Amino acid sequence: MVVRLRLSRFGCRNKPFYRLMAADSRSPRDGKHLEVLGYYNPLPGQDGGKRMGVNFDRVKYWLSVGAQPSDPVQRLLFRAGLLPPPPMLAMGRKGGPRNMRPVDPLSGRVLTEAKKDVVVKQKADEDESGNESP
Repeated sequence: MVVRLRLSRFGCRNKPFYRLMAADSRSPRDGKHLEVLGYYNPLPGQDGGKRMGVNFDRVKYWLSVGAQPSDPVQRLLFRAGLLPPPPMLAMGRKGGPRNMRPVDPLSGRVLTEAKKDVVVKQKADEDESGNESP
């Protein structure tokens, strides 16, 4: 039995509310769970921020015994400071070998051809202006 840490959806239509659950990977999203570990409210509150409450001791326990967080839970636990950052976005995308696609070093996103052409033109302009001055 593989235990997953994942979000279970509650709330009404257009007003989602999620609970962080430890559940068997074969059970449905809103089905049977082993333990409730916290909550996540993606709708902004009065202060404009999203609300999240997590029982860190229990999450650490489940991670220590081999529970695997889902991708959204991994991002939430990274924001809470419990997990290291998830891998860069460009590494998980389909569409060809990784080393053939240019990646923006700051955001980790794949550069499209249009953006790459703009960067090449800017570098060429800088080289021309630098070559004219000496």
